[in-house]
Amino acid sequence: MRQRTIRLRRARCLFAYWQNGQLCFHNFATRRTVSGKPITCELLAFFDRWRTSREAVKHFAEYTQRSVRSTLAQLVKLGLLLRNDSPQRKRDGRIANEWSAWLPQGSFHFCTKDAIYVDRSNWSSDRLKAIRPKTPQPKLFKIVKGAAKTVLPSRVFPDSEFVRVLMSRKTHRQFSKQQLPLETVSQLLSLVWGVNGYLYTRRFGRLLHKTSPSGGARHPGEVYLMALRVKGLKAGLYHYQPATHQLETISTKTSPKKAWLYCARQHFVKNAAALFLMTAVFERTMWKYQHVRAYRVVLLDAGHLCQTFCLVATWLGLAPFCTAALKDTLIEKELGIDGIRESVLYVAGVGVSTTSVRATRQFSRNAGRHEANPNKGEA
Repeated sequence: MRQRTIRLRRARCLFAYWQNGQLCFHNFATRRTVSGKPITCELLAFFDRWRTSREAVKHFAEYTQRSVRSTLAQLVKLGLLLRNDSPQRKRDGRIANEWSAWLPQGSFHFCTKDAIYVDRSNWSSDRLKAIRPKTPQPKLFKIVKGAAKTVLPSRVFPDSEFVRVLMSRKTHRQFSKQQLPLETVSQLLSLVWGVNGYLYTRRFGRLLHKTSPSGGARHPGEVYLMALRVKGLKAGLYHYQPATHQLETISTKTSPKKAWLYCARQHFVKNAAALFLMTAVFERTMWKYQHVRAYRVVLLDAGHLCQTFCLVATWLGLAPFCTAALKDTLIEKELGIDGIRESVLYVAGVGVSTTSVRATRQFSRNAGRHEANPNKGEA
């Protein structure tokens, strides 16, 4: 049987830059960075299409055959060159093709996956002091020097439920072991991710209306419920289908430990009653917006949804939190999504507080006073 010819090509998910006097190559599909020499650029440029090592030996005739082949083998090992029979080839090609409108700037999305979270609870005071910022924190308020100032009316608000919810919102880290009723989870899903109606347009077809805004009404966001303590629902992973207001079962195998792993080993997450894993289907936004700035809009959309989530949870008397410290790759694998067309962005969680959520934390009572120097007391 005739042996298949091995061909090589430069990884398409690749960029180069100078750092501290070194030429660096970063493969954002693998998130691996290596240093090289200018000749490396020449080799990579030569392999902008599928070629054999024999062609490279012939092209770089000023170098010995052995040195060229050795260098090519090293570049393959480092992931800068891909073989036509390698499994990495498919993922590299998919990212390059499906993200073509937003690359190379969109590589930021892949470069920043999988947070490294360091548990400092057992660190000594000396070790904690060593990592403390060496300078005072930046000023909390910007003051425009020399600008004329207009004093606004006092901060007096109507005694309404809306204002009370806004003022009561805070991030929680402690939860009781109480279960959440399925009805409450249903309300959260519906009010945050549900569909309120449709708008029919001639140019863009049917558009969704939800409680949170979305750039171009594209609504790339999806949500997966991780039920840990929900009364009337088996612990597991579920996809929320807003069109029919139903949960689609992904897996009935989950645990507080898995939630802990998803959220980069943050201990408080283990005690939450439910997590809401927020993802984005990028092609919905890419379809309308071919320019890379639209990637920012996808991130902003996730922020809109999370703020709505926190306010709705507070209104329901629950204890919400959100985190972006995630193990993206693990979450995406267990949700059955590819991390390219659809990727996790954010996680919100909720539980029952150990204290009344309605009672706001004891913040400074000076919050409503007008200060002559807003930065008073700062170094």
